[in-house]
Amino acid sequence: MGVYLNPGNGKFSQAINSEIYVDKTGLLEYTNSVLHTMQEYICVSRPRRFGKSMAANMLAAYYSRGCESEKLFEGMRIKERPSFGTYLNKYDVLALNMQEFLSQSRSVEEMLSLLGRSVLWELLEEYPDIRYFDNRKLARTMQDVYQHTKRPFIVIIDEWDCVFREYTENKKAQEDYLDFLRDLLKDKEYIDLAYMTGILPIKKYGTHSALNMFDEFSMTNPGPLAEYVGFTEEETERLCRQYGRSLEELREWYDGYRFVGETSVYNPRSVVTAVLTGVCDSYWNKTETFEALRIYINMNFEGLRDDVLSMIAGEQVSVNTGSFTNDMTTLHSEDDVLTLLIHLGYLGYDFSEERVFIPNSEIRREFVNAVAASGWGEVSRGKLLSVGINYDKKTRKHECVIEELQKET
Repeated sequence: MGVYLNPGNGKFSQAINSEIYVDKTGLLEYTNSVLHTMQEYICVSRPRRFGKSMAANMLAAYYSRGCESEKLFEGMRIKERPSFGTYLNKYDVLALNMQEFLSQSRSVEEMLSLLGRSVLWELLEEYPDIRYFDNRKLARTMQDVYQHTKRPFIVIIDEWDCVFREYTENKKAQEDYLDFLRDLLKDKEYIDLAYMTGILPIKKYGTHSALNMFDEFSMTNPGPLAEYVGFTEEETERLCRQYGRSLEELREWYDGYRFVGETSVYNPRSVVTAVLTGVCDSYWNKTETFEALRIYINMNFEGLRDDVLSMIAGEQVSVNTGSFTNDMTTLHSEDDVLTLLIHLGYLGYDFSEERVFIPNSEIRREFVNAVAASGWGEVSRGKLLSVGINYDKKTRKHECVIEELQKET
């Protein structure tokens, strides 16, 4: 087993040995069903701390050749499915965390060079006797390995979008990165599954929509993967019974994301912390300052500020998600800002009604903090009082939040 080639099951083992592990192995049932099909390219985008890396580690543990993972899946959903033994530990897996390579590099060019050399080092050590056409080229070397072994690869890429989040203005670097991924993955006989995770959906770049072979499952439409986005009502209720916690309280604090087929989805990071500590508080947003939210809601787009106040008051707002270009800088309208906030997890989205809303108390407090720090001079005290009154008609559980907003302004 290597670091990137067939990395083994250690990270997944750590997850299931934790105090709380919620079985999401049903995802493997889906990935098994699309192996070596036109749907073998999967891009999953979710907010931070919504289990993306855990899912990637699970896939690596299940598919990676050279490790024995059967016992790790005892008692889990996938173990009972007919496909379980068919693909268990049968593939050469490449597991790549793009953030890891980027953090060790001073440019995207250097990052891609480091990635290529790192993976080639392990491939050539695993298969030293193959006659290679050019063992300096990653895609060509993977093709040569496949031709020799007839064993396809599964490629798992975590934090796929980090280049777009850290090199926001460098279009050339972004295009070079997309070209690298296209060359590595698209229309390659040696690929049986490509699974990418990130916060943002795949970047739309005109002719550089280089990854248009991917099926995308995002916070606006997760499709058949909706139950794997966060914790479902049933999963959260089971944890509450096990640990003697109040489901009603957790629902108020952490529920609120809605998808077709899953009308109640909880923030998993916060639920785990609240269940273990016995205290409901703002946990998810402590992994990142509210400064990012403040920047976006402070943008000078017509109607944005009034709509933010309306959502703080518990209302829903119409949104057109179609114009969003899937990056964090090309924002031309209120709709683009609201769509970005959906992908970042700050807003829930009703796909059928095409409306956005603040999903729960934890996120509402974040909006209050961001508005209080924004210096909206034109937001009158009367308007804030109106927000407080309208919201209080729905629930009296957040009077302190509205009072805080009034006090700060």
